[in-house]
Amino acid sequence: MLRSVFRYCSALALLPALLAFLAAGSVAQTTASEPIRIKIVGGLADVSQFVRYEEPFWRDHIREVSGGRIVAEIAPFDRSGIRAQEMLALMRLGVVPFGTALLAVVSNEEPEFNAVDLPVVNPDMAALRRTVALYRPHLEQLLAERYDVELLAVYTYPAQVIFCRDRFSGLSDLAGRRIRTSSVGQSDMFAALGATPVVIPFAETLAAVRSGVVECAVTGTLSANAIGLHEATTYMHSMAITWGLSMFGANRAAWAALPEWARTLIRRELAILERQIWDATEVETVDGFACNAGLPSCAGGRRGQATIVAGSTADQQRRLRLLTETILPGWVRRCGEPCVEAWNRYLAPALGVTARPD
Repeated sequence: MLRSVFRYCSALALLPALLAFLAAGSVAQTTASEPIRIKIVGGLADVSQFVRYEEPFWRDHIREVSGGRIVAEIAPFDRSGIRAQEMLALMRLGVVPFGTALLAVVSNEEPEFNAVDLPVVNPDMAALRRTVALYRPHLEQLLAERYDVELLAVYTYPAQVIFCRDRFSGLSDLAGRRIRTSSVGQSDMFAALGATPVVIPFAETLAAVRSGVVECAVTGTLSANAIGLHEATTYMHSMAITWGLSMFGANRAAWAALPEWARTLIRRELAILERQIWDATEVETVDGFACNAGLPSCAGGRRGQATIVAGSTADQQRRLRLLTETILPGWVRRCGEPCVEAWNRYLAPALGVTARPD
């Protein structure tokens, strides 16, 4: 009860910042002859997913495929006066009828959401695709029951890897270093390695590394390049720690208010957008490494001079121990019996790792 009251009050406190973007209404149609106008709160500003996919999809593509019957505006959440932690609460209230929630961030309140992208669960894209497909029905159920949100798409950023200012040769070398993380799970992982995790927002990552607040940072291979992290670090590990999943959905009342033809069109086109983002993520993960290392194959970023630290057999063995001895038990402690049941029902058969009650 207290948590619900806190979320409600926090959401109300954000209303003035949101009004600048949402004042005209997020779903509006004055007459049948006028277009439906919707407003979207999207993902992170400046990174490829938003600039190349989300923004043109809503600003241009939806208008075109609907014959001008749907007109949408989109703003990145980190430039909308919105705290990422409050996105789902704001969507439940209808303050943000169409929004994007970062799984790693909202899982601080709802750890069950993040089973699909816990650190070191998905070492490659094939594993990530399988895990998301298996767990997606549960995500849909959780969003509908707890937040009255209709899940419309799941996006992923390129692989998140470790960048450091100074040389390191593997996971064992990270002990004693301060490392920027973005989630509790990542923090648990690096604490188990003997490092000091520091949770820092994405937008503040480069400044934190340059100022020496942290010596290393975990972030996406290409998004790191976009913010200039390749100029402040000299080594990066090839192992994917997490991927940075996000959920795009709609307040169910706002969704139901759209005519059926509009819902059908938006669902169809979002399915295409989702596939495009996932396919691009595979390409951009590799391209991020190439650009940060200054390789000739770099196509989508600026060339740096970082050294790629290849994952060793010892690193792979350590990854599995971290999952079974630290990551999964820590997640279960935060989440409780419902998470044990969800993991064992949806993921354990495929991953071969069983969750056990704390």
